[in-house]
Amino acid sequence: MKIRNPFSGLNRFEWALYIVSALTVVASGVFGSNDGWLSTVASFIGVTALIFVAKGDVFGQILTLIFAVFYGIISWSFDYYGEMVTYMCMTAPIALASVISWLRHPFKDSDEVEVAVLSRRNTFFMWVSAILVTVAFYFILGALGNANLIVSTVSVTTSFLASYLTLFRSPYYAVAYAANDIVLIVLWVMASMTDIKYLSMVVCFVAFFANDMYGFFNWKRMQRQQKDN
Repeated sequence: MKIRNPFSGLNRFEWALYIVSALTVVASGVFGSNDGWLSTVASFIGVTALIFVAKGDVFGQILTLIFAVFYGIISWSFDYYGEMVTYMCMTAPIALASVISWLRHPFKDSDEVEVAVLSRRNTFFMWVSAILVTVAFYFILGALGNANLIVSTVSVTTSFLASYLTLFRSPYYAVAYAANDIVLIVLWVMASMTDIKYLSMVVCFVAFFANDMYGFFNWKRMQRQQKDN
């Protein structure tokens, strides 16, 4: 993949989605709390990452890596150890691996990643691993005294599935991330009831959900076009 200005490839709809998402998360941070700046920065990086991931652009994976670090710090501040461990120890490393994978699999030497179909073997391994990860994290997070244990455990599961599918360049990564967004909206609503500064994270994942849904439809479009070519 060639190094170039990634924003130059956005179409009108993508620009509109990105601008609305970015303005929404920034406004929620600025007007919602005076001390939630870290959440605002993380949310801005996150929505920027997602619009490029939705386009199959490796730049999105690089930003996902940065977002994972910010989000891990925010989660730690509210004792959401599952989110912290998931993003710092799973999402971030897999995002790094995805950068390498996407760079190695461009579609016809373009800036767009080659969309893949998950094999039966990889599908079986994904579900077995997801079950093991879920069971292990339930007990680990329980021992750590994680806030909202059940919801956090489900979040770990959906995050793992999303990261796995992203690594293997499947369009269904976006479905898994959308499911994770719904779980995280619930999780941060609970946190906001204790501290209003976390309301910006609720808005963040609502914006993420919209971007992930677009990502699924765009990746299916990419898959059809690549198959035709």
